[in-house]
Amino acid sequence: MQISANYANEFEKIAEAYEKSGGDASNLLDKSISSIIISGDKIIGLNTVKGVEIESGTQEKGVWAKIRILKGNKIEKPIHLCTGFLGKEGEQRVNFDFFIEDDAEVSFISHCSFPWSTKLTHKMVANVHIGKNAVMTYNDEHFHSEAGGVTLISDTHAVVEDGGKYENNFELTKTRVGTLKVRMDVDLKKNAVAKFDSKIRGKEDDEISIVESLGLNGEGAHGIAKSTVVATDRTRARIINEAFGNAPYSKGHIECNEITKGDKVDVSTLPVLKVTNDLSELTHEASIGRVNSEQLDTLMAKGMSEDEATEFIIRGILR
Repeated sequence: MQISANYANEFEKIAEAYEKSGGDASNLLDKSISSIIISGDKIIGLNTVKGVEIESGTQEKGVWAKIRILKGNKIEKPIHLCTGFLGKEGEQRVNFDFFIEDDAEVSFISHCSFPWSTKLTHKMVANVHIGKNAVMTYNDEHFHSEAGGVTLISDTHAVVEDGGKYENNFELTKTRVGTLKVRMDVDLKKNAVAKFDSKIRGKEDDEISIVESLGLNGEGAHGIAKSTVVATDRTRARIINEAFGNAPYSKGHIECNEITKGDKVDVSTLPVLKVTNDLSELTHEASIGRVNSEQLDTLMAKGMSEDEATEFIIRGILR
């Protein structure tokens, strides 16, 4: 990929933010890797490889992109999606449509970086269609400003056809959250498989809302929805995990673990299981509690302070 001279300085700042979020900016310029670079309301870089088709354009306060993986293609290197915002205040809208055709395989690495924003609303809508026996993995990592002024609204709607597989991993653990509203739902057809895994760490007065929903609509469909939330200080967190067993021999499992530290946190978790076919099997686990006291005592006995030991345990939980 080559960046236009008009965007050279902007790319340098976006690349810096990308590195802060854990990405390797050199991948954005590698011609053997398909990638999209978004800055504010424009796409400043785009590269495709064999088997990948990308259409893109602008919309009010943002951009859209349609990404298609052609039938039977197995994309060796992950597709990189880099989304950044250089200003302190504003709104950014990003719409993605993913089409993974039959028997295709692909993984995505997405980094959304807003390290300098003090009052930003980022809205992302993703529509995912995974064909028969196709596979898609989406790793989504966020890096926000420590001012706590970022509002992230993310909606992902997926359909997985017969024998397809879909994995979505969301992570926001390195910085302040700000305000987070995430919804992910999936419609699973015959023998389709899905896994949702969200990891979030809230600090100060962060607000977290997560809804993960599994629609087990085809015979033999399997799904897992898992959320791990660490809430400290005055964090408010509301987690809802849902599974709907609508087909014979479908199986779903939902799990939410919330770790709290501080007497002003406000957290709740709600598992929702509904069966409309008596051959479907649904299970759930949910827990809310402080850091394990035995682990804490063990680490403190080895010379760590309580805060150091707590931080060590939290990092292990979110790893």
